[in-house]
Amino acid sequence: MNASRTPSATLTSQAPDWRSWAILIVLSLIWGSSYILIKRGLEVYSSTQVACLRLSISALAFAPFLLYRLRRVDWSRWRFLLLVGLTGTAIPAFMFSIAQTEISSSMAGVLNSLTPLFTLLLGMLLFSAPAAWAKVAGVLIGLAGAALLIVLGRSAGISGNPWYGLLVLVGCICYAISSNTVGKYLKDMSSLTISAASFCMVGLPAIAYLFTTDFAATLSHAPQAWAALGYIALLSLFGTVLASIIFFQLVQWTTPVFASMISYIVPIVALGWGAADGEAITLVHLGGMALILSGVYLVKR
Repeated sequence: MNASRTPSATLTSQAPDWRSWAILIVLSLIWGSSYILIKRGLEVYSSTQVACLRLSISALAFAPFLLYRLRRVDWSRWRFLLLVGLTGTAIPAFMFSIAQTEISSSMAGVLNSLTPLFTLLLGMLLFSAPAAWAKVAGVLIGLAGAALLIVLGRSAGISGNPWYGLLVLVGCICYAISSNTVGKYLKDMSSLTISAASFCMVGLPAIAYLFTTDFAATLSHAPQAWAALGYIALLSLFGTVLASIIFFQLVQWTTPVFASMISYIVPIVALGWGAADGEAITLVHLGGMALILSGVYLVKR
């Protein structure tokens, strides 16, 4: 980003203040709770329906803001807004929902902590970010932690099919693309505008697709269907709508890599929710998380 274009953002990027750290912690708590909410939704609805509901509710929540700000949107950058919508919301929503049909919410939360590593890696490969050996080593250590969880997961007693964790990695890569796109191409645009435009771009097709499924029949007849819908609504309104606005603002105040540091706290929150819900927390979980967070530490340095 040109320093003359957003001098205050550049200055803040070099020295995150207490406000940035406070937002980082709040976001970590919100997103760390997302996986247990996805799990609750999957108890009634299919993975596709959970993803579409998440996108649909988010788009409906953002629609009034988009209409209000329609003339303020720089539509010459619609490609970047669409890319943020797809990689920051749509694709991960499907990846995490499908993955959690086979892996626990705690494992999904731990694997999601790879996001800052992919953010740095893609930043170097695609967005001209500076490289350093320590950071590359951090990426490799973090990937080793993911490999530990996925390859040794079943032999260590983790239920389900740990290979579905690869879908979480796809989601992490998408988040990394979204963060770098916001940081490089949309840093001067309001975070609310970015969120409203990008979510509506991907959410409206999700609404149309949702009603080609048996969602209406499930809602009418399945036990606990309304409760599950309530969990998904919480996931959408807090874990997606509110958190996305705050996250994009955090990226603009700081850097994509700093903003993705929420991954330090997210896996701890996810493990806590998983343990409270009766999920088995094994040494492989803890070892994988230790390696991943060690890699994140090296990247942060």
